[in-house]
Amino acid sequence: MPITPTEIVQQFFNKVRSGKQPDAAIQFMADQVLAHQMTAENETTVHRTPANYADHVREMIAAYGDFHLEVQELIAQDDRVYVRWKQTGIHIGEVDGFPPTGLTIIEIASAVYRIQNERIVEYWIQIDREGIRQQLQRNA
Repeated sequence: MPITPTEIVQQFFNKVRSGKQPDAAIQFMADQVLAHQMTAENETTVHRTPANYADHVREMIAAYGDFHLEVQELIAQDDRVYVRWKQTGIHIGEVDGFPPTGLTIIEIASAVYRIQNERIVEYWIQIDREGIRQQLQRNA
């Protein structure tokens, strides 16, 4: 029985994006994923593989420890799934040149994932980077 786009993204968040099983990215992502990263007025597109996405999650763990990830909203339409989440962790590693503070950092972010053949093939992500920067400055 086919798995729905919603189920794929939910499982991806529960296992991979949560930091619990980064290497499980290979189960949910295509070999090449277009990752559109929205930063203010600029959009950058990078190519992600399951392996480098797993490394990216490990970098988050190195920066924020065993962070807590809470999906706050999930909406699906056809082959796309929108997710908004809140990630809370302890600043234990360098982030954007800021040395570790040991204080709590909260990230608010959202993304739309496009699913094809039961794999994530593309996503558009927005992260409140300014909010993270302000927390890091305030805590430095």
